[in-house]
Amino acid sequence: MIKILFVCMGNICRSPTAEGVFSNLVHQARLSEQIYIDSAGTHNYNIGGAPDLRSQATALQHGINISQLTARQVTADDLADFDYILAMDRSNLQVLHSLCNPEDKPKIHLFLSFAPELNVQEVPDPYEGKEGFEHVFNLIEAGSKGLLTEIS
Repeated sequence: MIKILFVCMGNICRSPTAEGVFSNLVHQARLSEQIYIDSAGTHNYNIGGAPDLRSQATALQHGINISQLTARQVTADDLADFDYILAMDRSNLQVLHSLCNPEDKPKIHLFLSFAPELNVQEVPDPYEGKEGFEHVFNLIEAGSKGLLTEIS
């Protein structure tokens, strides 16, 4: 089984959206038995909380329900256990690198490295409203498709 972990700061916007989008693609590809998917945050701000309502609404407009997901903080065990650890931006990438053992660093990537055609390296945080949730969803969808191609 291949284990995928999506990581953002609080685990309420970007990473649960990525978990939902990628889970949907994996389900459509009939690979759910081969790929395990989860998400987490680098910070403990929202542990136990549901995804941001705006993220839920945007995902639901695309037929993806992420309301059942629960925010959690990434652990040292996650960094050892997962095969792909995908940071939404450089800030979270740095935190992940600082937490992991040297042998686990090759598993940590910027998520959008799987969508080079976008010419964008980071998924912006939509929480403060600087970038729209729909824009973030579209970036995540492109990254998810590229990741699934890589894994397949």
